[in-house]
Amino acid sequence: MSGAEAGHAAEPVRVLVVEDDPVAADAHQLYVERVPGFTVVGVAHTRAQAARLLEQRPVDLILLDLYLPDGHGLQLLRALRASGHHADVVAVTSARDLALVREGVSLGVVQYVLKPFAFGTLRDRLVRYARFRTAAGEAGGQDEVDAALGALRAPEPATLPKGLSAPTLRAVTAALRSSPSGLTAAELAERVGISRITARRYLEHLVTDRRAERSPRYGQVGRPELQYRWSPART
Repeated sequence: MSGAEAGHAAEPVRVLVVEDDPVAADAHQLYVERVPGFTVVGVAHTRAQAARLLEQRPVDLILLDLYLPDGHGLQLLRALRASGHHADVVAVTSARDLALVREGVSLGVVQYVLKPFAFGTLRDRLVRYARFRTAAGEAGGQDEVDAALGALRAPEPATLPKGLSAPTLRAVTAALRSSPSGLTAAELAERVGISRITARRYLEHLVTDRRAERSPRYGQVGRPELQYRWSPART
């Protein structure tokens, strides 16, 4: 089943993005709206803004940053549960504290996304969540309940653009990560055994997915070459 098939329903999943960094909030909104079957109904930068928006409009899913300037995201979630709000939550955090994860699960956090993350990571979580909603709505017995919960946890292979293959992408990724000073498309092509044009396509895919960075390499007379490095945030 494709992401589009999983995400499509009679009504889109209504998402509230809660993130204190405006640049990150814009990126998260863009990511969500690139996934079929999801729509952003609001963006909040503080716990107070999120609470107000949740009172004003229906929300199915909250993409929730846990560290907000006016309180912890789980404080917001506790207040929502106390008031009877049942929106599901995908927590976005840099925290690796298992106690925090357990508390979040008890409050209805259905997925965690660790910062920094690329579009493909969030897309995977949202596609799984869409399948969970569909399966949970049809659950009538133990098998159906197990299937609904399994939809949240089953790993999904990342969808690659047409013409790219997972084995070649792994080889390109390994070569780039093992070259701290970076590689040009020509250098990568020689290492991996592919054409320069193909190497550039894979490198540009990694840049788009925020797993690599590009910059001009100056040296010889003439037009500078583009040099690609594995993103420090993805190390």
